[in-house]
Amino acid sequence: MIRQYSLAKDSNRKLAPSFSAREFRCRDGTDTVMVDEALTVVLQCIREHFGKPVVITSGYRTAAHNAVVGGAKSSQHLLGRAADIRVPGVSVEDVAAYAESLMPDWGGVGRYPVKAGRATGWVHVDTRANKSRWTL
Repeated sequence: MIRQYSLAKDSNRKLAPSFSAREFRCRDGTDTVMVDEALTVVLQCIREHFGKPVVITSGYRTAAHNAVVGGAKSSQHLLGRAADIRVPGVSVEDVAAYAESLMPDWGGVGRYPVKAGRATGWVHVDTRANKSRWTL
């Protein structure tokens, strides 16, 4: 279930033991924060599995911000169903492989490894109904 929060009112509200609403905010400063409860469960499992913080570099996005950052027109970020994450000290491949094990028949997992022009790598995780996997 996708829930709507207010950054002003719910910033510190815990959505899972290790995650607050603020971490899923759109980086354009909008007050609305949309988050799928299933996404918080998946991210909490990743946190507990690796025993390290999960850094959300991009969560919910407004349509305007999604366009600015070059997101897909039908991005799961627009619905609050996606997060781009890093786990310090853990490879993109290891994070992605574990995320896939949590969602063997559903959800999106995208690998964005470090490469020329990209200082850090990340993993895209989303809660779409169908299974989707990619590397960019």
